[in-house]
Amino acid sequence: MLRWTIVILLLLWLAWAGASAGSTGEKPWEPITIEYHGQSFYIITTSKGKRIAFDPHAIPAYYPTGRIELKKSDIICISHNHTDHTRTEVIEKTKDQKILRGLKTLSLKSDWAVVNETIGDIKIRTVGVYHDEQEGLLRGKNAVFIVEVDGWRIVNLGDLGHLLTPAQLKEIKKSGPIDVLMIPVGGIYTLNGAEAKKVVEQIKPKEYIFPMHYGTAVFEDILKVDEFLDDQPARNVVRLSDSEPDATKRENTVQLNRDTQRPRPLIVQLHYWPKEEKKKEEKKKK
Repeated sequence: MLRWTIVILLLLWLAWAGASAGSTGEKPWEPITIEYHGQSFYIITTSKGKRIAFDPHAIPAYYPTGRIELKKSDIICISHNHTDHTRTEVIEKTKDQKILRGLKTLSLKSDWAVVNETIGDIKIRTVGVYHDEQEGLLRGKNAVFIVEVDGWRIVNLGDLGHLLTPAQLKEIKKSGPIDVLMIPVGGIYTLNGAEAKKVVEQIKPKEYIFPMHYGTAVFEDILKVDEFLDDQPARNVVRLSDSEPDATKRENTVQLNRDTQRPRPLIVQLHYWPKEEKKKEEKKKK
């Protein structure tokens, strides 16, 4: 009798614990990786190995050898039609590859497409915004991509050029709070650092922020990331970029986690190609 009483109490405790966990709104999650290839070119790899690319480019300086090296991706998301965001030819072609375009046609004056797809366990939708502060008059329209996979809700803003309206913000967050934000910060053609901070305050990402579309040591046509990082708490910023003097410590890939000890949101500035291994190899030879 005592044994059955203990079993029943254990089952009741497990049911209570499960209900308590559910009441927090937390979803089960799996680790995913984010890799950066310069400009706005990010690739997500899910826990099942599916790869989602955003805004691929063909800028030679962002490839370690100076020559285009094909990347792998199952899904390609293109926010708008400027040529540094549309170069699908740098992605290795596969039979079931999906290309999702935020605009209806390839025209620079194209209207927004409506993307709302479920591909396996990946949900992807778009929200229409503008590339500038004049409702697209200068640079056309742009699409925000919202991706839900493995318990993460990820937003890539493309080349957003203005603060979000209440309606746009509501649509972006309609399926719930945002975990990961990829945001342009380089100014001139998109949000600058100060404006990007305001958009972060609007969206309030919970877990990670990845700056993009900023000037680097190999591409100086736009402003550097500094304005965006200025005044950010030091413990909330990780630089794995070309600002790290030791090339062997520069990383273009990070695995996301929900470690309770990690600062939130964590701003991660990634390098634009995989870390240099040559120095390590040379040391081994010596």
